[in-house]
Amino acid sequence: MMNFLDLDSDGLRRVVLESMVQSQEFTILSLHEEVSKEVNVSRKVVASMTGYIGSRLGILHVNKKSYRTPRTYALKDEYADIARAVLASL
Repeated sequence: MMNFLDLDSDGLRRVVLESMVQSQEFTILSLHEEVSKEVNVSRKVVASMTGYIGSRLGILHVNKKSYRTPRTYALKDEYADIARAVLASL
């Protein structure tokens, strides 16, 4: 996670991770609304960053209740404290 944030040149990764930690459960749309308050980015950029965090870091739990509802994401419990500690150390 530290290596992931070390590559953050424009602050987007930090803002996205902070928003994930603050939210218990989120969708791409709700995450984009939170992130766009601080950084001017498109929804596709937020979706791409969420996919990267989910696949590379493996700290997200993805849930899709039915085919009509959007995917909901949540930070896995065992990684929430680690993410808070890493963000606090920056």
